[in-house]
Amino acid sequence: MKRFAKLLTAALALSVLTTGFAFARDQIRIVGSSTVYPFSSYVAEEFGATTKYPTPVVESTGSGGGHKLFGEGAGLDTPDITNSSRRIKSKELKKDHEVGIDPVIEIKIGYDGIAIAHNKAAADMNLSRAQLALAVAEEVPMDGKLVKNPYKKWSDIDSSLPNAEILVYGPPTSSGTRDAFEELVLEEATSEMKEYGGDYSKIRQDGVYVPSGENDNLIVQKLVKDKAAVGIFGYSFLMENSDRIKAVSVEGVKPGPETVASGEYPVSRSLFFYVKGNHLGKVPGMEEYINLFLSEKMIGDDGFLTEIGLIPLPAADRDKYRSVWENRKGLQMSDLK
Repeated sequence: MKRFAKLLTAALALSVLTTGFAFARDQIRIVGSSTVYPFSSYVAEEFGATTKYPTPVVESTGSGGGHKLFGEGAGLDTPDITNSSRRIKSKELKKDHEVGIDPVIEIKIGYDGIAIAHNKAAADMNLSRAQLALAVAEEVPMDGKLVKNPYKKWSDIDSSLPNAEILVYGPPTSSGTRDAFEELVLEEATSEMKEYGGDYSKIRQDGVYVPSGENDNLIVQKLVKDKAAVGIFGYSFLMENSDRIKAVSVEGVKPGPETVASGEYPVSRSLFFYVKGNHLGKVPGMEEYINLFLSEKMIGDDGFLTEIGLIPLPAADRDKYRSVWENRKGLQMSDLK
């Protein structure tokens, strides 16, 4: 029995020791938006190649998935940073604070347009936000009331549009791109058609709109194979694949650095990442990684990230978020109102 007790004590001590090692780490962990993923990965690779620190692990989980993982707690078994192609929701920040994450530091890195795109060999196409909404909404106005969406072809919506089947590959519900599309397209179309009433923001589930996961490259591949299909994803993926796909105009405007930054392109949004202040000083290299990300070398007017699709903030806004970071200023619930 004494020998068994000694073995048990040793085993428990080893368990405690190894558990401590499991949560102590020297590699930054980043989750979140598939749209921000290419920018974050670029900085991570540069960081790993030019500093003494290991390359951060960057996972594409979608903005919603990233905020969920980030908000699981303040311990070192949770992510340090979450990327987001939309601003954090008040309920997400509230949960972060409830589980002890403080400060949550918000950094805006630039702009992105939500591209509506199709095969480069397809005929040019121009859609209004209302037409886009009629193509993908669960219910549409007809004869003075809302009915289950009957539209199968683009020409069913408007005779000037192609006589082709509607097939839209887009982001899943966990994606910030989906959130932004619903807000900037569906909800905007709803506001223009208030007389019909009802919830106009639900996306149809009859196979016309196909959620295609968090890997936007898969949507690009589908568009390459299917000339009639339309895809929804971040502008950076359109830019990276401009030899194979092209933009659909929205309200007569195509996405580009100038039209997105100015707001002329109507489906534009801001890009963010959020820092878990509790992990600063505990995970080596976090401060240095963020400093590199916020450098002119990366997010400036001629920064490396502009070459892969990031549309930079004005210089004054870049300085504003550098100041937020330098002062480790946490985001408050009142900031979201």
